[in-house]
Amino acid sequence: MQHLDFALIDPHIHQWDPYNTPHAAALAVKLLGKHPKLLDKMVRLVKPKDLIETIGLTRHITRPYLPQDYKRDTGPYTVEQVVHVEASWHHSKGKGVVEETQFIESLAFGADTVKLGGIVATADPRDHNFKKILKLHHKASPHFRGIRKMASFHEDKQIHAWTDEPHLYRNKKFLKGFEVLSQYNLSFDAWVYSTQLEDVIYLAKQFPETSIVLDHLGTPAGLFGPIGANTGMTQTARENIFFRWKDDLAELASCPNVYTKMSGLFMPVLGHRFHKEDRLASKQEVFDLAHPMITHALACFGTYRVMFASNFPMDSVSTSLVNIIDAFSDVVAAYDPDALERVFHHNAKQFYRL
Repeated sequence: MQHLDFALIDPHIHQWDPYNTPHAAALAVKLLGKHPKLLDKMVRLVKPKDLIETIGLTRHITRPYLPQDYKRDTGPYTVEQVVHVEASWHHSKGKGVVEETQFIESLAFGADTVKLGGIVATADPRDHNFKKILKLHHKASPHFRGIRKMASFHEDKQIHAWTDEPHLYRNKKFLKGFEVLSQYNLSFDAWVYSTQLEDVIYLAKQFPETSIVLDHLGTPAGLFGPIGANTGMTQTARENIFFRWKDDLAELASCPNVYTKMSGLFMPVLGHRFHKEDRLASKQEVFDLAHPMITHALACFGTYRVMFASNFPMDSVSTSLVNIIDAFSDVVAAYDPDALERVFHHNAKQFYRL
């Protein structure tokens, strides 16, 4: 474990409260929140199988995750500030998305928990009210820094799609609306599966003046094991996923306006089975699995365009936040010990203007 003698910035956490917000599982939680086993069964009955397989478990989704919960998960580490990234707010259309920004501003961030540095809200550039929605986000919070519109859509139909079309970042209406971001000095979080990295490359080249960050190193579904109907089923298939991901990530890194987050590497959609074994991955397992991905990202993007992020609580189904920080910092230190503070603090601060 590295001795990190500085406070971290975590530029990718999610906060929610199913009891008091229009959360997708709000009704089920209010009915069965005191009976977690029954709640789990109900959620599995009403939610699509592909969604359940993607998130692995349900308990981290159906219980509140608030500043005090994140503070607990950081263990011995000091986190200077965090960035909340939109969490698929249930009122996800039109101006309703601004409610999430208002909710985040109402939470108990502060000296006793953790400081809120920024908010990455959601908005759809295809929406004819896109400019107005951006202005409403800004009005709702001085921490508003940019937007994320998820575009994750896999050719394997049993891997959950987080958008309504396979190539959202090439959609003409999307591209027309996207022009506004640079005018408003807003950044963009892109999230796709690795099979769609060419779409992020296209977007970045269309808008070289807009700061874009690729979430979760591009999420190569099936890299570590079978997922969906036929993804990652064999060792050869998994090697092919890795080789294609490496090539496409390197091409994306050639776009100087693009950063990436080493985050989300322990979501079940990558093929992890720790949640099915009812255990958490050890620090050594986290290190061994993440090392090839992180070192490749550092080699492609350099140490000034890669930022650590936790993606908590989404990765909590596979391992602890302390194990992730321990292992990821060991990987970065092995690559370049002088890069630790950049990757775990400075790069996020610069990108999100914290």
